Amino acid sequence: MFTGIVEEAGRVVKIQPSAKSIELTVRTKVCAPGLKLGASLAINGCCLTAVKIQATGKEKLVQFDLLKETWDRTNLQFVKEGSLVNLERPLRTDGNLGGHFVTGHVDGMGKITRWERAGQDHVLDIAAPADVMRYIVFKGSVAVDGISLTVAAVQKKSFRIWIIPHTYEVTALRERKLGDAVNLEADLIGKYVEKFVTSRARRPARP
Repeated sequence: MFTGIVEEAGRVVKIQPSAKSIELTVRTKVCAPGLKLGASLAINGCCLTAVKIQATGKEKLVQFDLLKETWDRTNLQFVKEGSLVNLERPLRTDGNLGGHFVTGHVDGMGKITRWERAGQDHVLDIAAPADVMRYIVFKGSVAVDGISLTVAAVQKKSFRIWIIPHTYEVTALRERKLGDAVNLEADLIGKYVEKFVTSRARRPARP
């Protein structure tokens, strides 16, 4: 479980296809302390497992094995060596929930349709699949590339969010361009509410 509060923008060092997976190696500094083999790390909001770790001073090179399903469903398929990716370690049981509950299971990819500066901030419009839009509500939460953000406006096939200077500066969003793909994860609470309401509606009436 994660919170959507990105700790750093790591740098992709290597992408290497193998017989069974795609090997993705990322350089991290902030997330490096205490990171061990088998640990989870959210990369652009996608929960991955560290399979190899190499220490280089205060930094670490961490390798992850991506299955084809993960590769096809996320924007990690578009990263290149040198690209920035958002990194977040899992939420500790005694930690603060600064954003919202994020599972690290990407629901789908959205497409940036507007990305421009507005005063000190940036405005970001994202076109999203219908199975994600069904959970997008005004002032609700959504994870975009693993970043917990608040929905500022909702259209039929897209939604808008505002990016403050701090978020722009510390995340990989500063590399995003018009037309780029972003990973989306809808609010977990909304999914459970829909499930419970749907299940109750389908129950036969009691005599």
